[in-house]
Amino acid sequence: MRINELAELTGLPGKTIRYYESIGVLPQPKRLANGYRVYDDSDVDRLKFVIGLRRLDFSLDDITEILAMRDRREAPCRVVLNLLSVKAEEVSQRIKDLMILETELHELHAIGITYPTDDVDGKNCVCHLVIHRTE
Repeated sequence: MRINELAELTGLPGKTIRYYESIGVLPQPKRLANGYRVYDDSDVDRLKFVIGLRRLDFSLDDITEILAMRDRREAPCRVVLNLLSVKAEEVSQRIKDLMILETELHELHAIGITYPTDDVDGKNCVCHLVIHRTE
């Protein structure tokens, strides 16, 4: 199959597929005499695996490592399990950070609505509060 068919089967743009080739996530494809890339079902399966890992927020470096293990016929299961645990902890921390941010935003809003909304210089309005929060 050609790149447009691979793109249709995986939902990835051709540009992304070519990028994945350039960084080694997808092996260089065979080429026809006219230079067109030719892919097979193993490329579809590989890209679907990559898509699944990306949805789980795995980095391209992590994915490259996992795929290299598979290419060497080594089971990457333990690496994937460890990364799943790390990702779960990262998500948990992000949720905590977002909850803190949500509280801060509500507090700033509550204070901000008591300030004038026509201060062009931003010295006596909610904009002043935002500046001081970053210091």
